[in-house]
Amino acid sequence: MELTIEGVSKQYRGGVWALRDFSLRLRPGVLGLLGPNGAGKTTLMSILATITRATQGKVLWNDIELARDPDAIRSVLGYLPQDFGVYPNLNALEFLEYLAAVKGLDFATSRRRIEELLNLVNLSEVRKRPLGGYSGGMKQRIGIAQALLNDPQILIVDEPTAGLDPEERVRFRNLLSELSGERVIILSTHIVSDVEATATDIALISGGRLVAHATPEELLRQVEGKVWEDVVPSNALQAAKQRYLISGTARRTDGVHIRILSATSPNGAQPLAPTLEDAYLFCLNAHRVGGAT
Repeated sequence: MELTIEGVSKQYRGGVWALRDFSLRLRPGVLGLLGPNGAGKTTLMSILATITRATQGKVLWNDIELARDPDAIRSVLGYLPQDFGVYPNLNALEFLEYLAAVKGLDFATSRRRIEELLNLVNLSEVRKRPLGGYSGGMKQRIGIAQALLNDPQILIVDEPTAGLDPEERVRFRNLLSELSGERVIILSTHIVSDVEATATDIALISGGRLVAHATPEELLRQVEGKVWEDVVPSNALQAAKQRYLISGTARRTDGVHIRILSATSPNGAQPLAPTLEDAYLFCLNAHRVGGAT
């Protein structure tokens, strides 16, 4: 089971490139596709889900090129797009039954699967309520359920925790981890904590280009010895932000504690253990600086 992305680029009208020469090879596990808004994550997800065609390059699922045979992946694909729409007059049960029929599931299998999924996303008690009356978080949970209807071999979720409360977010993270054994899962997000909790591999994307592809441990090693803490008065915070790459601040009684990313130790700063967010910001900054030179 392998998903291969080879030199994929996507150009939109007006000459805007959303992706440039993007290559990646994925096997079972959770890939955290991490990048700022506008980095090209959603465009890549649309290409992998066969909704959008690449301008250049190709995508292969088990050596079958998707541009030539998109059905090769559609039958084993679960997809939750960033902008997931529902039919407001249908209730959760009717909506999932409809989508199960679209995906070709037989009635007995779909009913059993729908019951499991409604329990999984904690919506069993409101299954008969029209979706138009659901909150944003509830609609997102229905989106997660529909993506899992056909027990997919490849699951693509684009900003899946948007609108979820903290408890629901933890529940979804645990679900992704449980599902990851025998399938390829791509979690596209700009929320570092979602990736940190679930991903076995991380791909950093910026400006439509792949910045890094590594395990979380490998990314953390890249910033080992490059994270520092200093304390400055509140009126010196702006000057510190102009001087250093800062990944976090915390106000205390003795001043503002700032988390600095630097290859050399700032005067008086104390070393800190790196976090994944430190690694993310450090890699993105290095890419931007390198691209500007």
